[in-house]
Amino acid sequence: MGIVVAIDGPSGAGKSSTSKVIARRAGWNYLDTGALYRGLAWLAIRDQLSDPADIVAALKKSPLRFNSDPSDPKLFAGDREITDEIRSEAVTARVSEVSAFPQVRSALLTLQHKIIAGAMRGIVVEGRDIGTVVVPDAALKVYLTANIAERAQRRDREIVEATKQSHVAQVEDSLAQRDHVDSTRKVSPLAMASDAIEIDSTELNLEETVDRVWEILKQRRLLGMPIVAILGRPNVGKSTLINRFIGRREAIVEDTPGVTRDRVTYECQWNGRDFMVMDTGGWESKPDGISVGVSASAELAMQEADVLLFVVDAQVGALDEDDVLVQELRKMKKHIILVANKVDGDREEALAHTLWNLGLGEPNFVSALHGRGSGDLLDRITKVLPEVGGAQIHDGYRRVALIGRPNVGKSSLLNILAGQNRSLVDDVPGTTRDPVDELIELGGSIWRFIDTAGIRKRANQASGTDYYATLRTQMALERAEVAVVVLDASLPISEQDLRIITMAEEAGKALIIVMNKWDLVDEDRQITLDREIDRHLDQVEWAQRVNLAAKTGWHRDRLAPALRTALSSWERRVPTSRLNSFLGTMIAATPPPVRGGKQPKILYATQAGISPPRFVIFTTGFLEASYRRFIERRLREEFGFPGTPVQVAVRVRESD
Repeated sequence: MGIVVAIDGPSGAGKSSTSKVIARRAGWNYLDTGALYRGLAWLAIRDQLSDPADIVAALKKSPLRFNSDPSDPKLFAGDREITDEIRSEAVTARVSEVSAFPQVRSALLTLQHKIIAGAMRGIVVEGRDIGTVVVPDAALKVYLTANIAERAQRRDREIVEATKQSHVAQVEDSLAQRDHVDSTRKVSPLAMASDAIEIDSTELNLEETVDRVWEILKQRRLLGMPIVAILGRPNVGKSTLINRFIGRREAIVEDTPGVTRDRVTYECQWNGRDFMVMDTGGWESKPDGISVGVSASAELAMQEADVLLFVVDAQVGALDEDDVLVQELRKMKKHIILVANKVDGDREEALAHTLWNLGLGEPNFVSALHGRGSGDLLDRITKVLPEVGGAQIHDGYRRVALIGRPNVGKSSLLNILAGQNRSLVDDVPGTTRDPVDELIELGGSIWRFIDTAGIRKRANQASGTDYYATLRTQMALERAEVAVVVLDASLPISEQDLRIITMAEEAGKALIIVMNKWDLVDEDRQITLDREIDRHLDQVEWAQRVNLAAKTGWHRDRLAPALRTALSSWERRVPTSRLNSFLGTMIAATPPPVRGGKQPKILYATQAGISPPRFVIFTTGFLEASYRRFIERRLREEFGFPGTPVQVAVRVRESD
């Protein structure tokens, strides 16, 4: 089963339209669970049934079958297509009643699980209990909503197109009644999952709503990473080229042909694009012995990859075997890039021009050993990478890094959350040296916690074991979405504590400060601690703070709500219209200060990204740092953002 995206919400919020566009864009399957319930209502009407047991029996006689193609979703009852018939007024009036029966929901839940399990790359599932009941472990849960007036307008527009008559008031009453029935039924009521992202589409059109979901999918790296397969005869330098791409000697390289035998993938990044490079064994047109398996593995790589890199030794030139491989590559109907390797100078470059004869276009001249031309080749690769890749590297669990000084209780916290001794705990500072991953159920959700080594000093000041432990901690922080900085509440806040908090803030991660060992804090220490917080943590007053005792588990239940709040803020996007309306009101009340005899004019603002929220203010002149901080403070007052840094940049340009 591939990635599952669950989209819940009330009727008329735009779930179906959004889900189908997302599924088409990603090349995934699509499931409208509401259509299945409508299908059962249609069966109940056709056979004049009211007893839930009889309705389930009718389902067995006429099994519902859903075509999951988002471009042309269809529903069949037995061999009869009922896609259009289930949208009738009679079915609409009956579906809430039918869907409230526990037996009916149980029968359809089994069918839904079967359809979802059959989606190999991914599926977008929409309905009213997807994130809470159908797939509670979905990689992404979205609760799509809009105010009832806007939803009524949207539904009425659909009715006008069909009947040429408007009934907004009646539609609004019908939606209100449907909302009440859906949210108050005893079995699987409409409710937002605790870890879902709420998107209010009242002020968004379809394109903007889709972009919002797509942005989150990209940020969480759920779209999959494109795979670039490196193919060619033995000993043409494929592994050397991969080492050049990834910037380290990881792929085994020897002068002996056939060192690489299996398909091995490595993560690579260039120009902000992440992708996987797949090293393959040398392909031979007439393999024998172990070469048979190696060549077969290379052919599987051609099928799995999104982009094919065909590497030829420019000093040897194209052989007959290369012509055979070219024919195989063309059968894949994928983007092929021709690489002429071992081009160390002008003589080899002149020889490499003969590779035009392969019919794969212009050869890219590189020297994998010396790095010549590798940057240009990577530029070309990133230009043709697809938006959605075949390598799923993330499982959808939110990633939380536990960081802090040695001996503040990070491992104890992980162990009490995990319910077992997952990390070694000792009074000796620095017991943990390598990051430890653990999937932990907390507050009704599963989280991926990463316990890290205690940071003693700056990486450039540390030596030996401490140096590498600090580097691993920094890498774990880069992988994480939330940084939980653990402090020892019984000791004064140190300069190193503040440096670690700054490190998490500068990394742009959502931030929670855990005051651990609270069982050791007496009344006098609490008064002193409050003063230290006011004095030292004023720059991150937006950070969530949780007081707990890891040793006993006291108040550990407060961590999950803080994590959800911080992540919600971290991924929040403010509609442009609301942002500029707020900005206009703010400027009218407090205009920017005059600088050099001129008052800069703020033209407009936009949110450039999420994770963390990044805002760009376009002005006609420089804005003082104090006014930028004022803007950030007012943004927080207006829109919230607890638990996440907010970045405000100013772009100066001439006004029209």
